Amino acid sequence: MTSTLTISGLTKQFAGVTALSDVTLSVAPGERVALLGHNGAGKSTMMKIILGLIPQTAGQVTVCGAAPGSAAARAQVAYLPENAAFHPALTGLEQMRHYLALRGEPATAALPLLEQVGLGAAARRRIGTYSKGMRQRVGLAQALIGSPRLLVLDEPTSGLDPVSRRDFYALLDGLAARGAAILLSSHALTEVEARTDRILILSKGRLVAEGPLADLRRQAALPVALHVTPRAGAELDLPGAVAVGGALHLTCAQDEKLALLARITAMGDAVADLEVLPPSLEDIYSHFSQRAGQ
Repeated sequence: MTSTLTISGLTKQFAGVTALSDVTLSVAPGERVALLGHNGAGKSTMMKIILGLIPQTAGQVTVCGAAPGSAAARAQVAYLPENAAFHPALTGLEQMRHYLALRGEPATAALPLLEQVGLGAAARRRIGTYSKGMRQRVGLAQALIGSPRLLVLDEPTSGLDPVSRRDFYALLDGLAARGAAILLSSHALTEVEARTDRILILSKGRLVAEGPLADLRRQAALPVALHVTPRAGAELDLPGAVAVGGALHLTCAQDEKLALLARITAMGDAVADLEVLPPSLEDIYSHFSQRAGQ
């Protein structure tokens, strides 16, 4: 399958400072990819290059089979910044009609787009009365104009409440199911942990890790945590376990997990409950970022 976005050996320097160094990656149609990194890691620089706003110093970038910033690429790419700004005197409907006119799309698509992001009831209200989360939804609605093949989203859930965030990711799931490629930058690691297909970790301009979460867990080889709750009156023989609120907390290496689970389950009725906690995305992100720093 031809990738929607292909980056090879991407390097960007600003006045002798290297913002990106030899980055290579791709995003396939229908793939949801999370781009993670600390402030200054190079995420925004990469997005600007993909959008054709700034040129790269070296390397190759292909967006939907075209050069970044070309008419062919712009027609198939949508972008949502972290802080979307709109004219406060316009209604949501008027703002969307303006964007549709700029893209050569019919004005009749304005209300369905707003309804798609949950703003149908507020379509005729002035944007100046919208909350930040509502303005972010207007931004997402304009990003959906023309059924883009690639969506570049920078902190897209900023300002959204938990229910709106859930609805937002459900919308992304639908877009990906229809073949849209999604590159999403976020600091909200717990959000992207379960709602993306692949994770990219940038550190100091370098791509230090990439792959599905399960693969990154194996690569990081971080300890697995287990919480074991004994049945009332039972004593469990688990060396190294620490008592935490009536339960026993212990950790083990990845390759020791199955043997430890077998030992615990062999205790039968003495065990009331068992919870296995694999390393979180936050743990994995910290691991690869710190390793790159060293």
